[in-house]
Amino acid sequence: MKILLLSAYDAASHQRWRKGLEAQFPDSHWTQLSLPPRYFNWRIRGNSLSWGFAEQAALNGDYDLLIATSMVDLSALRGFVPALGTVPTLVYFHENQFAYPMSSRQHKGIEPQMVNLYSALCGDLLVFNSDFNRQSFFEGTAALLKKLPDRVPAGLIERMRDRSRVIPVPLEEGCFVTGGRALQGQCSPGERLQLLWNHRWEYDKGPDRLLRALERLLPRDLPLTVHVVGQQFRQSPPEFEDIRTLLVNYGALGQWGYVSSRNAYRQLLESCHLVLSTALHDFQGLAVLEAVAAGCRPLVPERQAYPEWFGRSCCYTSDETFSDREAEALAEAIIQQVEIWSSGQNLAVPDVTTMVWPRLRPHYQAAFEVAISEKSA
Repeated sequence: MKILLLSAYDAASHQRWRKGLEAQFPDSHWTQLSLPPRYFNWRIRGNSLSWGFAEQAALNGDYDLLIATSMVDLSALRGFVPALGTVPTLVYFHENQFAYPMSSRQHKGIEPQMVNLYSALCGDLLVFNSDFNRQSFFEGTAALLKKLPDRVPAGLIERMRDRSRVIPVPLEEGCFVTGGRALQGQCSPGERLQLLWNHRWEYDKGPDRLLRALERLLPRDLPLTVHVVGQQFRQSPPEFEDIRTLLVNYGALGQWGYVSSRNAYRQLLESCHLVLSTALHDFQGLAVLEAVAAGCRPLVPERQAYPEWFGRSCCYTSDETFSDREAEALAEAIIQQVEIWSSGQNLAVPDVTTMVWPRLRPHYQAAFEVAISEKSA
């Protein structure tokens, strides 16, 4: 099978997904085009222009299947390269622009949402990485269509929903702790509970909520070490400096910053007891899932995709409007886990083995076949 894969905003999780697909389907012949994850507004609206004239040779190849991420401006790209209109197409949603939180520096417009919508309508099959992603896309699309003044075709939501399914971005087998540990280790005398926050250092991951939770937690003099790691950028939210100062002042600072070594990062995951999220945006939550696969118990807000993967027992009360309330809920949830662990009990870790590549590969294979059959129907 000859497959063309287009990744228009090739963030780390998108790279991981597309490289995993190529590795899992080595008998297919892959052509992959990707664009760097910067200049978001230009990238999501301009990718068709960038590729349509600079990659004519690659795009006009003879393909059995086109896989495009939801940020690909597929309708415009088909206009520039008409041959793509005949290729069976699977559109993969890592996220959707209807449920993406806006920063204070962003202008709220509907262009990114329209790219999502038009590309979805071009797809023969739509695949979402979580049911939360799928449902929020259809809810957001329905709300947008109601606002449009006239001549909106009927049945668009139903048309897309009938051609959609959920297949997460898989985890590699090496992410899972040796022996498939299901319970986190018990407390030893003098040991400190290891907390991990391992997300992109951006506003949508809620660093303000982490700071407020730590301000409530650290004065209690609990045996805690907090590791704050993840991808950093030239400009990070100012809360990170406040978090670091706070952790230093209370003697609770562990690993800090980006861990470039994959082995060192893996060792850190396996050494931690709890993985935290304060995210306002996590359509799947790969960073948390990977930590859970390594043996960490998650403490996550009761929103986004988290309840799908972990159930309610691992979630603290979500309050997107009042961050102080949510920070208090997180602090109390951590205290409860410290008490359980300090008493000698195990910290239960959810089973996420359904996310491993060998379990999900057949679902991707089936999706390829459905997309092809839908085109020929």
